[in-house]
Amino acid sequence: MKVNANTLRKGNVIEHNGKLWAIVSNQLLSPGKGAAVAQVEMRDVRSGAKDNVRFRTQEQVERVRLEQDEFQFLYADGDDYNFMNTKSFEQIVVKKDIIGMPAAAFLQEGMIVEIESFEGEPLSAQIPDTAVVTVTEAEPVIKGQTATTSYKPAIVDNGLKIMVPPFIDVGTKIVVRTEDASYVERAK
Repeated sequence: MKVNANTLRKGNVIEHNGKLWAIVSNQLLSPGKGAAVAQVEMRDVRSGAKDNVRFRTQEQVERVRLEQDEFQFLYADGDDYNFMNTKSFEQIVVKKDIIGMPAAAFLQEGMIVEIESFEGEPLSAQIPDTAVVTVTEAEPVIKGQTATTSYKPAIVDNGLKIMVPPFIDVGTKIVVRTEDASYVERAK
């Protein structure tokens, strides 16, 4: 769908020079003389490269709509992750770099993930904000360490090293933020 460049907002996806670009920011500039322009910062959806482009405010750009569907994680096969559409039961394969790290390490069988795609090609995946994992290794508590808010390293069942409070022991289930692999709380 064609839209004016001055109507672009953060998060919109456009097709420009044969590539898909996600809008990072759009600023309308009115120089002292001449026509107003839209200064658009955008990121290539596939490669991640950034670019700054100036459009005339009334210039038409092609805005694309991405399909968003819920998929259930089935299994990992090397750097490929297999998902099943929860409505059509169609299976797709998503590359590890689309999911990103450390988020890919927190995928668990049966987890529901929202995947954005364009013409059947997966472009991004949004996994839940938190995941429950089990601590498999943790350093012992050093006496007096609890006087201040200190953390100790621990390894969880997916192999990641996470900093946890001193009261967390081996076998404890904890909630971890998937975005940055940080400790949130003890699982209930």
